Amino acid sequence: MSTTVHQAFRDTAQRHGAQPFLCILPETAGIYGIEAGELSYAKAADAIESLRAAYERAGYGHGHRAGLLLENRPSFFLHWFALNALGVSVVPINPDLRAAELEYLTGHSEIALAVALPERHADLLAAAARADRPLRVMGPDDVPPAAPFAPPLGDAAPTELSECALLYTSGTTGRPKGCILPNRYFLHAGGWYARIGGLAALRPGQERMLTPLPLVHMNAMAYSAMAMVLTGGCLIPLDRFHPKTWWSSVRESGATVLHYLGVMPAILMKAPPSGTDLQPAIRFGFGAGVDRKLHAPFEARFGFPLLEAWAMTETGAGAVIIANQEPRHIGTSSFGREEDDVDVRIVTDAGQPAAAGEHGELLVRHAGGDPRYGFFAGYLKDEAATAEAWQDGWFHTGDIVRREEDGALRFVDRKKNVIRRSGENISAVEVESVLMQHPLVKAVAVAAVPDPVRGDEVLACVVPESLPADAAAMAEAARGIVQWCLEQLAYYKAPGYVAFVDSLPLTTTNKIQRGEMKALAPTLPGTASCVDTTGMKKRQEAPR
Repeated sequence: MSTTVHQAFRDTAQRHGAQPFLCILPETAGIYGIEAGELSYAKAADAIESLRAAYERAGYGHGHRAGLLLENRPSFFLHWFALNALGVSVVPINPDLRAAELEYLTGHSEIALAVALPERHADLLAAAARADRPLRVMGPDDVPPAAPFAPPLGDAAPTELSECALLYTSGTTGRPKGCILPNRYFLHAGGWYARIGGLAALRPGQERMLTPLPLVHMNAMAYSAMAMVLTGGCLIPLDRFHPKTWWSSVRESGATVLHYLGVMPAILMKAPPSGTDLQPAIRFGFGAGVDRKLHAPFEARFGFPLLEAWAMTETGAGAVIIANQEPRHIGTSSFGREEDDVDVRIVTDAGQPAAAGEHGELLVRHAGGDPRYGFFAGYLKDEAATAEAWQDGWFHTGDIVRREEDGALRFVDRKKNVIRRSGENISAVEVESVLMQHPLVKAVAVAAVPDPVRGDEVLACVVPESLPADAAAMAEAARGIVQWCLEQLAYYKAPGYVAFVDSLPLTTTNKIQRGEMKALAPTLPGTASCVDTTGMKKRQEAPR
């Protein structure tokens, strides 16, 4: 039984050496300036062993941390597994991070080494200097420099509870937290995926899984990569999601499984129908956040199921839930029902159990004697935040859900995203879902702005398909968007303000940076690009 991710890879390489581990498409290779093609498990294992020996000679070992700023390149996996063999934890570094963010990460994580693209070496060294941290930097093909200090845990062999990675949260509502992820976290995530079955059944040695998600995200690292490693499948990492070439990449790669971001189906559905829309080779898509109104039309058009799942970086597969069995309740934001190894509670604001159909915060834990099995080990240097998250022995997710009479769980919104207007709770996600269907709207984020009478008012930041030519056109466009909402939502949920913007603050996985939106929204009313539509929001009399 493997106790580290390196051992898991080595064991698979011994069984499936000739099978492809990675497939790099020509488009991705061209963008990265690397060679296209497939890398077998056997050749990857040889490269990993060479790197492991080089790192060991340079003095790296158990308890060190090494940053990886390598995007979605094959070198990410090779260095990750080689370092893991020595007990070195990897810290994936988002390539979008800049000076202040890199200073925080290098100082907070105390990385001893950064394996990074050459063009980012100076940035990392400068950040480490400002953080007053010793740091060695190397390229993916360089000989490792000598470790700046001895391995903190000495010669002790790494175990399943040893730190495998330090993954920083996206920081959608505040400064990123460092989630300590042990080897067991990754092994359990891959094992969960390998055994989950149903519509998400993986065939050993046969699957080719394509993902555009970044390797700074737990989905790509824990689910995609480890599922393929534990089943002898082939992973096809893209540099990112390219809408215009997405389906050609799917066909060219021979993919059988896709991982998707919530925004992808909406973008793909806006393309004109084509005779090549049906994708008979794809068995299923795995993701979260598909717009409920597009869920059924997408599946009908492209010919495969989108299996909605719920998890967090903190929960891993210790408490993951997926709609992999029928009925999936398509079009309802359902993410299935928990398995026997997951305990779930839904509690109201008053701390009481929510009734069927009633909104409440989702609390989870692993069933059995170890409620934290498969979860993160804690937030680095923040025991108070860890204890708060695990209050009363349950992990508090901050997600608002409801359980229907049939047992299915349905996502409502993040607790901190709920807008409270005149006593009514409004889900930002629900309003965004409706707005995304308007033909003028390319992207949108909804947030609260203060209102002296109602407490909060709804503001929509809209990235338009084409910017209105002048103030009059902007006002007309805003009114059209709000009228669209009024026809599909209760009047109080429609935007009271529509602000036209060039872009939205997003994370690397295209999630809205809610913290930045919360700060930005109150500054927009009264500006030239923001239209006041509060006068359109009037209660409609019920027909008599």
